[in-house]
Amino acid sequence: MSTSRLFRKLVDYAGSLKRLLLLSRLRYKYAGLKPRSLVKYLNYQIRITDGLNFYVQCKDEFVQRIYHFEAERPDPLIIDGGSNIGMSILYFKSVYPAARIVGFEPDPDIFRLLEENIRGNKLEHVTLVNAGLGAESGTTTFIKDDKAGGQFGQAENNITVKVECLSKWLSEPVDFLKLNIEGEELPVLREAVESGKLDNVRELALEYHGWANGEQRLGDILNLLNLAGYRYLIHDFDYETGHATKPPFRLTQETVWFCLVYAKRGV
Repeated sequence: MSTSRLFRKLVDYAGSLKRLLLLSRLRYKYAGLKPRSLVKYLNYQIRITDGLNFYVQCKDEFVQRIYHFEAERPDPLIIDGGSNIGMSILYFKSVYPAARIVGFEPDPDIFRLLEENIRGNKLEHVTLVNAGLGAESGTTTFIKDDKAGGQFGQAENNITVKVECLSKWLSEPVDFLKLNIEGEELPVLREAVESGKLDNVRELALEYHGWANGEQRLGDILNLLNLAGYRYLIHDFDYETGHATKPPFRLTQETVWFCLVYAKRGV
């Protein structure tokens, strides 16, 4: 092994060890916090849903930087589908303070936390929409979980929420599209393609949700992105977030799994 290659391996190992120590401290500090706690993280004051989900969001979005992208202008336009309490928006603003962001969150109770976190941290040029993204504008039923996993559907605790089409918000060049919309990725992207507006999106990252007994849509999503002129990468998160995809594999009809799809146009 060459000296330069050995040095790179040592640097990578040191970086991995540093991240593990940081994550250990974050989990110890935040995972056990009570629901609706007000916490300080970096330079932000954040009202959380619960400690465990806040820890996972810190880990994935700030430490692992799953939604990071290299903007070509200082004020990129970002569409944030599935904003939850706003951690992704806070991350985007920490990297690009002048970013223009439109955030969507359908759950009215979570939306109030989102508004509090954006206003409380005095973030400018952020538009918040109390609606989910879907294939058609209107209303639909929504299953609340009061954390980070609410989704369209029917159950004992479902409520009615507003739905908007993504294409309505793609009338100008969009630097980055983030979708974490609990299984609605394919219909939302199809609507944007059919409208001709997805062409305005330069880069995107979406979280694919493989629900138990659900329709397998990842292949269709990747094919759609390919035909729309994107090249893509797939990441299955770390063991803590994506343990179901790690060997030895144990796939059953009840398996729930997630992956991250990143795509960029014109590569």
